[in-house]
Amino acid sequence: MIKFNLLLIVTLTFFTACNSSQSSSTEALKSETKVCPKCHMQVEKLNLYSASLVKNGTIYYFDDIGCMILWSHENNIDITKAKVFSRDTAHYIDAQSASYRIGEKTPMSYGFSAYENGIQNHIDFDEVYTKMLRGEHMANPKIRKQILGY
Repeated sequence: MIKFNLLLIVTLTFFTACNSSQSSSTEALKSETKVCPKCHMQVEKLNLYSASLVKNGTIYYFDDIGCMILWSHENNIDITKAKVFSRDTAHYIDAQSASYRIGEKTPMSYGFSAYENGIQNHIDFDEVYTKMLRGEHMANPKIRKQILGY
């Protein structure tokens, strides 16, 4: 009987130890993974079209600039302090001061890319915001046809 109890304790200890290490490594992996709150896709580390927004002290990351705009509009969140990833300088910049171009291939096909330095034929953030809410983005087949010319 003592051998059986000892074997049972060793077996339970083994399975508990394996289970706890798996859950802690899973927790660490989840905390490192950023997921877009709008489309629930993983935000890649080097995503040229990503954006971030702070709400109640929590930073939310988006895989596409369009996702940030739609999510903030749906949740009545002020986006004056939003950040976008600059395609030309490869770091996050203020969304309000960035220059934008439409026509890029982005994760959710909205097509907006941000630039820190001035570019030709650019639009400002207010125009990007308005176009997103009107559905005037590259995910709309009519707009894509207009922009790409086919």
